[in-house]
Amino acid sequence: MRWSSAGSDNQALGDAVRECATKIRGELDDLAPDLAIAFVSAHHSEGYERVPELVREQIGDCLLIGCSAGGVIGAGSEIEHRPGFAMAAAYLPDVDLVPFHIEDDELPDGDAGPEEWEKLVGTGAQDSPAFLLVADPFSLRSEQLLMGLDYAFPRSAKIGGLASGSAQPGGNALYLASEVHHDGAVGIAMRGDITVETVVAQGCRPIGQPMHVTRCDRNLLLELSGGPPVEVLERVLHELSDQDRELARHSLFLGVVMNELKTDPQLGDFLIRNIVGMDPRSGVLAVGEVLKEGQTVQFHLRDSATSAQDLDAMLTQYTNTHPIYEDAGALLFQCLGRGSYLYGRADHDTDMFREKVGNLPLTGFFCNGEIGAVGGSTFLHGYTSSFGIFRPKLG
Repeated sequence: MRWSSAGSDNQALGDAVRECATKIRGELDDLAPDLAIAFVSAHHSEGYERVPELVREQIGDCLLIGCSAGGVIGAGSEIEHRPGFAMAAAYLPDVDLVPFHIEDDELPDGDAGPEEWEKLVGTGAQDSPAFLLVADPFSLRSEQLLMGLDYAFPRSAKIGGLASGSAQPGGNALYLASEVHHDGAVGIAMRGDITVETVVAQGCRPIGQPMHVTRCDRNLLLELSGGPPVEVLERVLHELSDQDRELARHSLFLGVVMNELKTDPQLGDFLIRNIVGMDPRSGVLAVGEVLKEGQTVQFHLRDSATSAQDLDAMLTQYTNTHPIYEDAGALLFQCLGRGSYLYGRADHDTDMFREKVGNLPLTGFFCNGEIGAVGGSTFLHGYTSSFGIFRPKLG
């Protein structure tokens, strides 16, 4: 296995693709890549349709996947607020790549068995695939897709993000092989000698203590540890510093422990969701997640310092438990709300990845939503950096 990554901020799309391809060909030592992954910024929107042809002309007839983006990441460098093109290429011996395009009306219903999901993506659970996914945020029920894939492929890694190259339905480009799609999702099931490991950094820190949902109605939190949720929250906020209380006015979230067996939740166990509304009279909170009675929850805050600390801790946790392979490659699906918008400078998350994990070829884009696992299940996130590390299997 061999990976290479490149990025260019050349204002001419054809020249940007050529620059990236020249670097990639040199790093692959003329090995013919099996997979190309390309992300193109909205500044090149007039050239969206040309991307598959340009890539094929430069690096040959390999399988292409990618999308339009608000910003791109190539060779471990973030290209924001200016023209950007990023591309990875991988030589993957003994790896079988199964491409698929899914439209919303093709999603199996809630009563469908796992075989319907296997048919949808062209592979079976017995093949132990890993999934790379890129979806359009306007035309696909992405959370239903992820729930279905988890149901049919519970042991498979899923990593990816939502295209961000347009704010209008139909304006994004999704690339798969030689085709350009403007709706649904594109993906690749990867089978054979490949393992995908994921790191999801949601950028929050807990406040107060873990509590239990004692009464709820779908996403409405009606009772929290026996009391009105708004009153419980007020008590938590009262114990905070003035700085944190000010932060809570615009950056307050609820963390939900998804693994019911976790009695002492730690870093990475919480699924972070927005608090979308509150009613002081009834004491009810509305949360961006369907809740269940008995779940463990805890309030969280987010800011740039917290996001940096969380990313540091999650990457350290990964490197403490996983060996790093020289021939591995990595993808980063990073929220549009991170990058220079959050940290005041570019390359914060990519620099930390290089410092903690190593100088792996790192490619990605700034997303409208990030796909990654928490507590053994796959979710669509916001404000998150979701990494996928692709390496050969052990032995």
